[in-house]
Amino acid sequence: MLDKALFERKKLYPFQEKTVSQIISELKENGPDFNLLYQLPTGGGKTVIFSEITKQYIEHWNKKVLILTHRIELSIQTSKQLSAINVSNKIINSEVKTLEDQNEYNCFIAMVETLNNRLQDDENFVKQIGLVIVDEAHYNSFRKIFKYYEGANILGVTATPLSSNKALPLNDHYDKLKVGESIASLIEKGYLANAETYTYDVNLHGLKIGSNGDFTVSSSEQVYGNYFMQEKLLFAYEEVALDTKTLIFNSGIETSIRVQETFSKRGYNIRHLDSTFSDTDRKNILKWFKETPNAILTSVGILTTGFDEPTVQTIILNRATRSLTLYHQMIGRGSRKLPNKDYFRLIDLGNNVRRFGLWQDYINWQDAFQYPNRFLESRLSEQEDLMFEAAYVLPKHIQERVNVELIDSFNMKDVYMGYIEVGEKGKQAVDDSLENHFQAIVDKATDFYDGLEIQEALQEHIEHRLKQYTKCIAKSTNNYFKYLMETYNRQLRQKLRAHLDDE
Repeated sequence: MLDKALFERKKLYPFQEKTVSQIISELKENGPDFNLLYQLPTGGGKTVIFSEITKQYIEHWNKKVLILTHRIELSIQTSKQLSAINVSNKIINSEVKTLEDQNEYNCFIAMVETLNNRLQDDENFVKQIGLVIVDEAHYNSFRKIFKYYEGANILGVTATPLSSNKALPLNDHYDKLKVGESIASLIEKGYLANAETYTYDVNLHGLKIGSNGDFTVSSSEQVYGNYFMQEKLLFAYEEVALDTKTLIFNSGIETSIRVQETFSKRGYNIRHLDSTFSDTDRKNILKWFKETPNAILTSVGILTTGFDEPTVQTIILNRATRSLTLYHQMIGRGSRKLPNKDYFRLIDLGNNVRRFGLWQDYINWQDAFQYPNRFLESRLSEQEDLMFEAAYVLPKHIQERVNVELIDSFNMKDVYMGYIEVGEKGKQAVDDSLENHFQAIVDKATDFYDGLEIQEALQEHIEHRLKQYTKCIAKSTNNYFKYLMETYNRQLRQKLRAHLDDE
């Protein structure tokens, strides 16, 4: 039996009431088939806000509401909040095969993959939906559901209005972005705890960028799993966070296990948690973490969303990321306010603060929504030359079609500097890169058309190389880079045609 306290209605703060009123007005003014994206920092109470919107929407429009989540914890959390404000609701999980009782409910909460499977079998699986609310709307997986509700309103909510897939921006599906209170404003008004930030310089050479744009787990394991990084982590904890309840975020499981071993040898009360744990083990560990003073929990990915533990006093980023969304999700786990908690500590061991700025800094989310590529490029290039720190890892399906060893042997910065040091033109590095890609393709291509397909598959890698070059020459305007890409690809096609057509 669930604790009755879990169902106590939460009173909305003034800014939350204002937000609900504004969003309801937007839906009234714009009518059906209007999609609105709402941004609010982690800890601002998105679940409370969209639950109240659900209640008022049902009352005003006499239609049902569908809420989409990607984690079962978020579904349960939302269901409890809806029940607390007397909204009849049902969770659609993997056990729900039919909805014969759907007339009894005004709201449905569904895991996106489960609902997608049901809708593929029956596109009218959930009927009379007027509003679809998407929690954590930056995840690209929700898009597959939208086609079933083209006549409905869609309200997406997220702390960071940036798509998880940069090739599929959120402004493709949302007509407008409404920006909520800023982190600084929520801190000033007493709704969020402030962050005291401590940064430690770390050497990230050896990190590699994967096809998703972030650093790969395997390269992160190599960088963060070694003895020196473990010692630096331990030193940072003892210098800043000793005797505080601490949450450590890692990129890989092996690193997190080593963190547990390192801290345990020093006598600290620490446990490790990752996605391979059973539901029971996970609940037991989180219960231990909640109830144990000064507990340390080292984790991998699993606690970035759907985890709410206000007693956390220190967040340690024992990893590097190129994802602004993940950066904010991790830090947000420490921002929950308590009567005796006005601030929390943030320890950065991944140069993330240098990459993205302080967590409390102002961010122009409208710019991010309207021009996501420009927004991300400008932030990732500030102060730290990431393109020199990290190599690009080819996706596995491409590795089988090219000479990977040959491609990996080429380093744009090294080749460029080699020419400059002997008084030659650095532009020759681009010519050498072109020859390198050409040889890597023809080594495996069966004919000219196969070569063209491989070239197309290598576009992200070519882009990565040429961005390194533009950083070398400090000339990275959009027009110049576009010219460079077009010229490079045209010359590569010409070389492939000349070689492969003759065979």
